[in-house]
Amino acid sequence: MSNQPLADMARPTCFDEIVGQHHLFGKNGAIRRMVEKQHLTNMIFYGPPGTGKTTAANIIAASADMRLHKLNATSASIADIKQVIAETSTVFAARGILLYLDEIQYFNKKQQQSLLEYIEDGRITLIASTTENPFIYVYAAVLSRSAVFEFKAVTAEDIIPALYRGLDILNKLNNTQKTADDDLFEYIAACGAGDVRRSINLLENVYYMSGNTLTRSEAMEFSSKTVGNFDRAGNVHYDMLSALQKSIRGSDPDAAVFYLAKILEGGDLIGACRRLQVIASEDIGLAYPNASVIIRSCVESAFDLGMPEAAIPLSNAVITLATAPKSNSAYVAYASAKADIDSGKGQNVPPHMRPSHKYDGYKYPHEFPNHYIEQQYLPDDLLDSKYYFYGDNKIEQSAKTYWDKIKRKDKDKKLDTDMT
Repeated sequence: MSNQPLADMARPTCFDEIVGQHHLFGKNGAIRRMVEKQHLTNMIFYGPPGTGKTTAANIIAASADMRLHKLNATSASIADIKQVIAETSTVFAARGILLYLDEIQYFNKKQQQSLLEYIEDGRITLIASTTENPFIYVYAAVLSRSAVFEFKAVTAEDIIPALYRGLDILNKLNNTQKTADDDLFEYIAACGAGDVRRSINLLENVYYMSGNTLTRSEAMEFSSKTVGNFDRAGNVHYDMLSALQKSIRGSDPDAAVFYLAKILEGGDLIGACRRLQVIASEDIGLAYPNASVIIRSCVESAFDLGMPEAAIPLSNAVITLATAPKSNSAYVAYASAKADIDSGKGQNVPPHMRPSHKYDGYKYPHEFPNHYIEQQYLPDDLLDSKYYFYGDNKIEQSAKTYWDKIKRKDKDKKLDTDMT
C-alpha cells in the first residue's frame, strides 16, 4: 500500500487527461493552442479548488521543458521569491523558469511587485492561481502583464472518467479487481460539487473499506446526506440562490426561509451570506437604508457562530428583508451611469470639480443656506443626464419632498436676484 494520495497518483500528465475545462484544454482550448504554438505568457488562473489549476501548470512546464518552481503565497516570503530569482542566472534556467504561485491573493502589494521586473523581461514566466476574483486581489501591474483564464467547476459528468482512472490505479497498486457500477460513480462525482480532488478522495476511502464491489451505501458513510443533491458549484447552487433572492424581492418570507434552509443544509453558508448582503442593497436599498447594516450584523454573527446556530441570525435577516419595503432605485441609477461610461461619455470632469477648484469657481455648498447651491457637477456631455429617480416608498419620498423644497427655494432666490 502506498502512502501517496490517490488524487496525486491520478493527476493528469497531459492535456487530454484533464477533465473539464474544455474551453482551456480541449482541442481548440485557448491554453492548449498557446502551448502547442510554443508561445508562453504570464498567466493567472482563477476558479474553485480542485479544478485543475496546479495540474495545468505542471503540464505547461513539462511541455515547454522549463524548470518549475512552486510557491504557496500563504507561507512563502520575499526571501523565497529571491531564491527563485537567483536561479535565473544559472545554467538551470537555460530554457527559462516557470514560477507557479498558488493563492496569490495572500501576497501583499510589495510581494507582488517584487516579481514585476522578472516577469516583464521574461526571466520568469509566472502562473499565479487564486480562488478569488483576480481583478480585486491581484495587483494591477501584475494583471496588466498577464493573461487571465477562468477555471470552472467541473461537472459530475466530466468527473466520472477521472474516477474510472482512479479505480484502475488502485486495483493495479493493490493487485485487486474491485468493481463499481455507474450509479456509484455518478453519486461520488456529484458529491465532489465541482471539485475533482474531493471526488477522488471519496473514491479512495470507499475503495479501502469495501469488498470486491464498491457500493453507494459505503460512499454515503463518507459524505454529507445533502451534498449529493446540492452541488455548490453547479446549477443547483445558483438556482437556490436565485430563488432566495426572487422570493425576498417578491416579499414572500415563507419561500425565502425555505430556500435559505435548502442553501444552508446544503453546506453553503458563504454563498447565503454574500447573496443576502447583495439583496439588502439591490432590492431593499433606499426604501430601508438600515437593512444593509442589519444584514451585515446578522452575517457577522453567523460567521462567528458557525453552523447550525448560524441559521438563526440568517433567518432573522431573510425575514427582515422579505418583509421590508422595496426599492431598486440605487441599483438602477448605477446601471444607467455605467451604460454612459461604457459608451465613452463623461471623459472630462468640469474644471471647478478638480482638485484646483478654489481657483476655478467651485462653490462650497456648506457656505450657503441649507447647505445647497446649484452648480454643474456632471461633465458637459452629460449635463442633462438623470440616473437616480426617487422610489415610491416613504423614505425616498420624504427625501424627495425635502430636496424639492430646498432646491425650489434656491431657484426662487435666484429668480428674485435676477429680477432686481
